[in-house]
Amino acid sequence: MQITRYTDYSLRVLIYLSAMPPVKLARVTDIAGGYGISRNHVVKVVHNLGRLGYVYTRQGRGGGIRLSKPPDKINLGLLVREVENTLNPVDCETMACPLLPSCQLYTILNQAVAAYIETLDRYTLADLISEQGALNQVKKLIPQY
Repeated sequence: MQITRYTDYSLRVLIYLSAMPPVKLARVTDIAGGYGISRNHVVKVVHNLGRLGYVYTRQGRGGGIRLSKPPDKINLGLLVREVENTLNPVDCETMACPLLPSCQLYTILNQAVAAYIETLDRYTLADLISEQGALNQVKKLIPQY
């Protein structure tokens, strides 16, 4: 299974924010520049993460974003389930598949997706930066470090 670019960017934004001091606000422009991705993409991701309760956002002069809860309270499996549009590996319903109803591909692929999510459920955002080397790499993206 491959996550969408949108989910990838969501994870990157949260990783960036997890490396910052908890009270400091990050700017969308800095996050986009650090990762070399479109500012517009980051704006959309941040808006959704705010709507889902993962980030606190403040608009206007002196505004920015920060995590709304500690990294060890952000479960990766839950995040992916909330951010991904669909986790269905194949869509047997909308196309007229001549193999239905006896094909086992749908069942097997769904079991694989469940195992994928089950693995993600065992980790938090804190696990992504738990090694000092990983944390240092992220801090290199943040202008004040």
